[in-house]
Amino acid sequence: KVIGAVVDDGEFFEVQPKFAKNIIVGFARFNGQSVGIVANQPACYAGVLDVNASRKGARFVRFCDAFNIPIVSLVDVPGFLPGTGQEYNAVILHGAKLLYAYGEATVPKITVTLRKSYGGSHIVMGCKQLRTDLNYAWPSAEIAVMGASGAVSVLCAKEAKTHEDPKAFLAEKEEEYTEMFANPYQAAKYGYIDDVIEPRNTRFRICRGLAQLATKRDNLPAKKHGNIPM
Repeated sequence: KVIGAVVDDGEFFEVQPKFAKNIIVGFARFNGQSVGIVANQPACYAGVLDVNASRKGARFVRFCDAFNIPIVSLVDVPGFLPGTGQEYNAVILHGAKLLYAYGEATVPKITVTLRKSYGGSHIVMGCKQLRTDLNYAWPSAEIAVMGASGAVSVLCAKEAKTHEDPKAFLAEKEEEYTEMFANPYQAAKYGYIDDVIEPRNTRFRICRGLAQLATKRDNLPAKKHGNIPM
């Protein structure tokens, strides 16, 4: 729905729609310019990244970079999928492929954080540290190491046990954590995003950003080649 609301005429050509449905990749146009879109799908596995999603996203980002197609990322990711199954299938290795693909891409890159962006998954989804050109966030965005409920349950577990009303105490601490850490204004303060934008202005800001980056020329450090995760 978000992609359809911001692209030209609501037209989106999805690639590999049946594989790794927790991430969406495909092509669309902004003011007639072709772009590649990478977006998390919270309706499937809450949008977490797993082995297959990381491979799918990495291959698409590399494809766009190979053919000089700008990349627009729409982020709503709570983290990497936990579990021994993922560990045995080398989730760190495949997650590194997505990290490497974004880091090596020299095409214009714009990232918009819609809701959640936590921990390691925040890093691999086109963050500022991967040389993304423009990073925006909606006011509803939460950019932090982990979610408020998970963080509070770790940080305040002992203190909650000694409290008269543990649930109320934890709820209060969750609000405090969200206000102090998990909001886009804190991320903007530290330079992780460039601007907090209203959702209705998303298309306009992306179009303007693509126009600004039309003449972008980016060179990788001089070396024979990078060491791609194998």
